[in-house]
Amino acid sequence: MVLFSPLSLVSLALATLSVRAFGITESGDSFILDTSAGLVFTVDSTSGDLTSIIFNDVETQDSSKHSQIASGIGASCTHATGGHDNNYITVTCTASGIIHYYVAKYNDPSIHMATYTSAEPSVGELRYIARLKKSASQTAPLLPTLRVRGTAIEGSDVFLFIDDQVHGVTGSGIGAYMIVPGTGFEGSSGGPFFRELITRAGISRNCIFVSRHTSFYDDLDIEGWYSEAERGRLTGKASGFNTDFSSYIVIGWSNDDAQYWVRTSTDGSYTSPYMKPGTYTMTLYEFELAIGSQSVSVSAGSVGSSNIASTIDASRPRPDVVWQIGDYDGTPRGFLNADMIETVHPSDSRMNDWVSPYTVGDDIYNFPMAIFKDIGAATVSFTLSSSQGGARTLEIATTLAFAGGRPSVTINDWSGDNPAAPDQPDSRGVTRGTWRGNNILYSYAVPDGTLLTDGSTNTLTINVISGSSGDDYLSPNFVVDMVRLY
Repeated sequence: MVLFSPLSLVSLALATLSVRAFGITESGDSFILDTSAGLVFTVDSTSGDLTSIIFNDVETQDSSKHSQIASGIGASCTHATGGHDNNYITVTCTASGIIHYYVAKYNDPSIHMATYTSAEPSVGELRYIARLKKSASQTAPLLPTLRVRGTAIEGSDVFLFIDDQVHGVTGSGIGAYMIVPGTGFEGSSGGPFFRELITRAGISRNCIFVSRHTSFYDDLDIEGWYSEAERGRLTGKASGFNTDFSSYIVIGWSNDDAQYWVRTSTDGSYTSPYMKPGTYTMTLYEFELAIGSQSVSVSAGSVGSSNIASTIDASRPRPDVVWQIGDYDGTPRGFLNADMIETVHPSDSRMNDWVSPYTVGDDIYNFPMAIFKDIGAATVSFTLSSSQGGARTLEIATTLAFAGGRPSVTINDWSGDNPAAPDQPDSRGVTRGTWRGNNILYSYAVPDGTLLTDGSTNTLTINVISGSSGDDYLSPNFVVDMVRLY
C-alpha cells in the first residue's frame, strides 16, 4: 500500500523562536538549511535523509538512525532558492520513481516536505519517518503508541483517525507537530477511516508523517502540485440516512489518483475540499458503513453541485427483526474489547476473554467484536415465542477479515451454507489495532422447523472457516459489525 501517491505533503513544525540568518550552506555531502526561526536542519545530499534537526541549539534528531522515507530511498539531491522574495529554499531529492522535496521557509520553524511518485515505489509503504530523540520529545499529546509493557508485539504500525488534524510530540522547551488540512491525505490510500502509525516510542521517538500543504507551494517548482485555482469543489446535501446518526455522516470521493472526505452538517449539507479535476466515486457513509454511492465530476476553477441519497435501508432497525446484536454501522462499536482494540493487542491480559457466551438481551459488550479460528467460536442463546418460528433469515455483518476468515453458522442441528472467501485487504488488521476493511453482509436462509418455539433454548454457533491456518490471534478471523435474526 502506498501512502504518498502521487504527491503528498508534510510539515514538521517546531514551536518557539530564535532569530538567525536565513540561508543554505554546503559542507561535504551535507546541505545545512537555516530557517532564521531557531530551526537548522541538515539533508544528506547523497541519500535524501535528514541527519540533523537542531532547534534553539538543541539537537532533536536521533543519532542512531536518520529521518527518512521508509528506511531510505538513496536519493541524489540538489538545492535552489526561489519563491516570493527568495524566501524559500527547496532541496530536491531524486530516486527511481520518487522525488522528495524539503522546503525551508524564511522565519518559519518548519521542515516542509512534498513527495511525488511516478510509479509504485519499491520501498513498500511510502511514509516519512522522523526519528527524534526521545529525550528531546518525551510526551505525545494524541494517542501515541501501541505498546504492551514496553514491548512491540508483532509489528509497531498503527493509528490514524478521520479527524486527525494535529498530532505530535513535545519535550522540554520543544514541540514537534504535524498539521493536516482538508486535502492532506489526497494522495494516500485507505479512505476516511483508515488508521496508520503516528508515533512509536523506544530509545528514539519515531514520528510518521503523512501530508500537509500550504499555498506557498504555488510559487515553487514542485512536480505534481495543483494550486487551489487548478482545483474544483462540490456542494450539496445527503439524504436518506438514519437521523439517529446525523452527527456521524461522512461523504468521501475517490479515484485512482486522489481521495477526499468531509463530515456533513446534521441536516446532510456539505462543501467538499478543493479537489483535483476528474471523475470520482462519491460515497455516503453512516458512521463507517457505505450506504450510497454515485459518480461525479469535478472541474478546475468551478464549484459544482451534487446531492447524494442512501440507496439501502439496511442500517435501520428492521420492523420484522426478532433480535439484533449491535448497530449496523460499519464498526464493532459497543462489542466486547472494541473499546481497547485500537490501543491494546488482542493477546494482552487487559483484554476480556474472547470466548464469551452471549444470551440475547444481555448488554452487547458481552458479545466479542472479533472471532478467531484458533481461539474459539461465538455462541448466542435465545428463546422464541410461537409467532417467531418458521423460516427466518440470519445476517452477520463484518468489517474486516484476516486470512480468508468468514462466518460458518449452526443453529441447533442445522448448519448454514458456507460463504465464499471474502475480498479483504491483505493485512493482519485487528492485531494491528484496526477493524477497518471491506464491510460485508452475510445472509443465511434458516429453514422452517429449525427454530425451537416451545420455550426451549436455541443455540447459534458462529465459527471461522478458512482455507488458511494460523496460531492464536494470527489465525483466520473476522470483525463483527452486527448479528440479527428476522
